[in-house]
Amino acid sequence: MPKPLLCLLAALAATPALAQFTDPEDGALDASEFIIDKKGFLPIPLVITEPAVGYGGGLGLMFVRNSLRERVVESRESGHVTPPDVFGVAFAATENGTKFGAAGGMFSFGEHEQWRYRGGIGRADVNLDFYGRGGDLGNGDRSIGFNLDGWAMTHQLLARLGDSADFLGLRWVYLDFDVTFDPTRPPPALAPRARSRTSSGAGPTLEHDSRDNIFTPSRGWQGAIDALFYSPELGGDERFQTYRAHAFVFTPVGNALVLGTRLDARAARGEVPFYQLPFIDIRGVPKGRYQDDNAGVAEVELRWNATRRWALVGFLGTGKAWGAERFGDANSIVAGGAGVRYLIARRLGIYMGADVARGPEETAFYIQVGSAWR
Repeated sequence: MPKPLLCLLAALAATPALAQFTDPEDGALDASEFIIDKKGFLPIPLVITEPAVGYGGGLGLMFVRNSLRERVVESRESGHVTPPDVFGVAFAATENGTKFGAAGGMFSFGEHEQWRYRGGIGRADVNLDFYGRGGDLGNGDRSIGFNLDGWAMTHQLLARLGDSADFLGLRWVYLDFDVTFDPTRPPPALAPRARSRTSSGAGPTLEHDSRDNIFTPSRGWQGAIDALFYSPELGGDERFQTYRAHAFVFTPVGNALVLGTRLDARAARGEVPFYQLPFIDIRGVPKGRYQDDNAGVAEVELRWNATRRWALVGFLGTGKAWGAERFGDANSIVAGGAGVRYLIARRLGIYMGADVARGPEETAFYIQVGSAWR
């Protein structure tokens, strides 16, 4: 490379705008300084790789009211590290015609940030496939395409219990969709070709979070138990309930390995709209592919921090959806794969990378920022 060009590149790297993306410890690409000090408006590119809707992308605009550095200063008084207040809007589309737009935020308030709010509203036009409750559509077909077009809204308020890592909260979910099945196929037995459905439910949630890092944990655990009770008294059309209990546990093994364990169970009772039935949610299986009254997942992930910056992950999960069949008679769905991670923000412990997973029917690709478990 010509010497003048080398000098130019060196000069560019030394500019303040680019220096904040270089780690002074090892000179590697790193976004710690930018993320820690950044507040105000920040554009975020969106990459969608979910096999249920196909590849796609979009753009988000995020407003950060206080930087992570400011939150760290505040934590010295409260004894708790609190995420920054974030508000944003996003728009995206995928190759199967799915489109959505959303606006929402999360913020903390009260003495020592004892209260937390999360919520938002969105407009969606989503194309998916329904494979039937327990894999049976009741019309002789294997699957049928359907569209959800309408509004979704959620609000959650959490209160810290004393000085602990536990939160007790209340959540409200409101869905108002026009549901249309593929007119070229016989409709499933559970619903007519098209109808408008409104679901409105509220219920309690109990959360715990003792992870050492909210982005890519290496020890501790995060879990929650929550329930939602939908009813006409809250503005919905049907009366039903949904439940979820999950735990994500992270355990260091020696100096370079981290073992993650995930247990996740979901259930629904009553006049449940088919698109709100629990489903098996693991990498390698399209969302909504296996649905029933109950769904449970167990997954393990091993991360090897091969170098200071690079890590490799391997994961394996299994799940069941049952209700139409007894638990023992339902098929076990197995999926697994591998991925690579780069420590993009060393001071915050944020890894990002990609996973390739194989399920019973297809191979899927995922972009990951932080932990893959939500």
